[in-house]
Amino acid sequence: RSRFRAHLLPAMVYVRQERLPALKQYKYSSVDHSLVSKYILKPFYTNVVIKLFPLSMAPNLITLTGFMFVVANFLTLLWYNPTLDQDCPSWVYYSWAAGLFLYQTFDAVDGTQARRTKQSGPLGELFDHGVDALNTSLEVLIFAASQNMGQSWKTVATLFASLLTFYVQTWDEYHTKTLTLGIVNGPVEGILILVGVYALTGYKGGASFWQQGMLAAVGIPQEILGLTIPEGVYNMNFTEWYMVQGTVVLVCNTVESARNVIRARRAKGDKSRYALVGLGPFFAAWGLIVAYLWCSRGVLRCQHSPIPGLGWPSALGDGVYQVAYMFCMLGMAVGVYGSFVVDVIVTICDYLDIWCLTIKHPYVPEEEDESNGELKKKN
Repeated sequence: RSRFRAHLLPAMVYVRQERLPALKQYKYSSVDHSLVSKYILKPFYTNVVIKLFPLSMAPNLITLTGFMFVVANFLTLLWYNPTLDQDCPSWVYYSWAAGLFLYQTFDAVDGTQARRTKQSGPLGELFDHGVDALNTSLEVLIFAASQNMGQSWKTVATLFASLLTFYVQTWDEYHTKTLTLGIVNGPVEGILILVGVYALTGYKGGASFWQQGMLAAVGIPQEILGLTIPEGVYNMNFTEWYMVQGTVVLVCNTVESARNVIRARRAKGDKSRYALVGLGPFFAAWGLIVAYLWCSRGVLRCQHSPIPGLGWPSALGDGVYQVAYMFCMLGMAVGVYGSFVVDVIVTICDYLDIWCLTIKHPYVPEEEDESNGELKKKN
């Protein structure tokens, strides 16, 4: 194994040698204020679900298995609704609901399995968060298909909001050293809402159901107590109301995370404004994309030059070449991300003397020897 690493992975790119000792000081900390989690889900996980997994099963394998349900959902999406704007058979939506619920369940019990098997460590958290990051993007596309959003600005806006929420939560955890989940949060209530949306979409026969005006559909009249709801607001469909609700939740979560970071920095005597700079790269990346598209046309307008209708991708020719180019870029992205995953996992596993998807050093409980009062391992 060391020779394999020496030839294929000659240098640690993402985890530096001098930072490795900090891995042994790792200690996971989280706070979940969700009432649904406390009174419903956690008892279900503890008393039912966790007993289905043998002690020989590695926690990361549980995480990966749960993610495979989402991958199966995504493959179903690509087969039945690749354009995100077509109705699918009802069973497809039901399978999305079941797959997402199973993903949530497996993702929730991997930590319990780690504590049962004494396998808790930094690799488990990285593996869990890495899978969550992948699921975030895939689930946005599945949700867009369940709403018939198509390849529109609504899909892009939903992706932006979801990624920002994940980024801010990770930024919060980095500074506070604790993963804090509110009374209503994405990993619990957010996923359960999506499960309900998928199931209801299947029951109603397709995503077209969500395109009707929500207020009229639930029986709210346009005139209430002599007041008339504006036509544009009254005719907003379910999807548009969801985006309004999502915007409010996004703003509230971002503000709350910023407050958590400020308090944590001030408690240590550090300046809080430097921590807030950590949000800059995310907004800069998205902002520069919009700025480039806007300014490039502005330059052409000032020069009295004709504004192209398609832009530089048209240089690739017709749609066949553009699709081929996008697949090439997808392959490059997968390659870069794959090198990151392999380097991090192999580096941490080598340093901590563990395996990723199997248990290298099984935990053996100890019991007291009644004859001499000493501890001995159970056989």
